[in-house]
Amino acid sequence: MSAGTMTVEEFAIRMVRMPLVHPFRTSFGEETERETVIVSATSQGRTGFGEAPVARLPGYAYETSGTAFHVLRDLLAPRVANRPLDGPRALPGLFEGLKGHPMARAGLEAALWDLSARLEGVSLAAHCGGRRKEIDVGVSIGIQPDRKALLARIEEFLEQGYRRVKIKIRPGWDVEIASEVRRVFPELRLWADANQAYRREDLDRMKGIDAAGLELLEQPLHESDLLGHARWAEALETPLCLDESVKDPYQLENALDLKALQVLNIKPPRVGGMLASFEMESRCAEAGIPVWCGGLLETGIGRLHNVVAASREGFALPGDISASGRYFARDVIVPPVTLTERGTLEVPRGVGLGHDVDIDYLDAVTVRKAAVTG
Repeated sequence: MSAGTMTVEEFAIRMVRMPLVHPFRTSFGEETERETVIVSATSQGRTGFGEAPVARLPGYAYETSGTAFHVLRDLLAPRVANRPLDGPRALPGLFEGLKGHPMARAGLEAALWDLSARLEGVSLAAHCGGRRKEIDVGVSIGIQPDRKALLARIEEFLEQGYRRVKIKIRPGWDVEIASEVRRVFPELRLWADANQAYRREDLDRMKGIDAAGLELLEQPLHESDLLGHARWAEALETPLCLDESVKDPYQLENALDLKALQVLNIKPPRVGGMLASFEMESRCAEAGIPVWCGGLLETGIGRLHNVVAASREGFALPGDISASGRYFARDVIVPPVTLTERGTLEVPRGVGLGHDVDIDYLDAVTVRKAAVTG
């Protein structure tokens, strides 16, 4: 995974806005379009791309498209542009003294991983230690208007070839819904994600969800409540998975010490990038904690970076890395990410991300742009 010395001559920071094929609703709210930030880094005539998969409003995380654009343009990119560096691994040293904003950092780091792979003439997966040729994936389904709509959506995705489904839940849309899905689809690999919608006192009622035979229950309590998650993990038969509660390797150690999780969702942008995710993947392997790669409604650029992360050996469970068509009628990459007949995604073997970026379309959906040269 060595990265050669390079000098980024220019960064381009783009805020893009793309309509979603279907509204995506969780306990945080509903999105009908995706506003995110794309980072590109150019050196020696080659350009690498990354994504900071933020949103317009601070729902899932405090970062937004506006804050990420500012931090990338005014703080992060100027520290890197036109400075010789030994690949992405040099970034932590350059960012000393700057706190927070992991998604902005991850977007810039991702662009450097892609760029360094392109400069070395290898695939990004090979560059990052990925060994799988294809990855198992699943689909995440937002809260639906009613049970009938949810069951229809699940049936639709099963027909498309997805073999694992994660449903979003919240108080009043949980135990009975999960039980109904299990009744209709008895063999389905079924997960549930609460997005922090519950409180400790909901535990007794939520024990009823064990009967649905879920493979995991993701992030039921507030992200700061590791002790509460430890109590739920001990009380529930359903394996408990953490997401927002584990933002870096230090919080992972706290969660492990408290026995607050049995599974971990590692989203590289949530933890600050690939380097941190690799460290956490290794630590979870030591602790016997299964890991999978989550998604944040990324464009094809961020989606391909997730595919690369999930191609590493430590990511043993199917991630939320759906095909491009799951969210966008037209993606910013060519060709789009598509599902195989086996219900998997192939890991790109071409140089860098292995797909072309449709610059014309990327420019068409860009609502704000800045260039940084140092």
